[in-house]
Amino acid sequence: MPDNSLPRDELRATVEARRDLGSDYEQALIESFLEKIDSTIESRVRAEVAAQNGYPLQPGPGGPYAAPHPGPGKQPRQVDATIPIALGSLGIGIPLTAIAAGQGGPAGLFLAWTGIIMVNVAAAVGRRRR
Repeated sequence: MPDNSLPRDELRATVEARRDLGSDYEQALIESFLEKIDSTIESRVRAEVAAQNGYPLQPGPGGPYAAPHPGPGKQPRQVDATIPIALGSLGIGIPLTAIAAGQGGPAGLFLAWTGIIMVNVAAAVGRRRR
């Protein structure tokens, strides 16, 4: 599993940089922090998907914890996509909430979460049709 201290250490570093640089760099610091959180969440989702598919976690081009492809003649185990979709929605929802609330106010926040909810509903309906 990825290192759990990354978000805490990054937040501390971001707060210290904000103190040193002042409010002029606040937006850039926030965006940088959110990108790192997004990467961390993505790595954790990959690791969870790999574990559910029965693959060992190995470093690879898809990130620090990417699942390898099955060899010839091997079929991957069928997996319910509920957890990756839910974790992905939360991973996207965190920075999207910050951006939407900051730029669009309550209307932007409502629109952003309506879109996230619609994606999850569409995924659930698609799973039921199979």
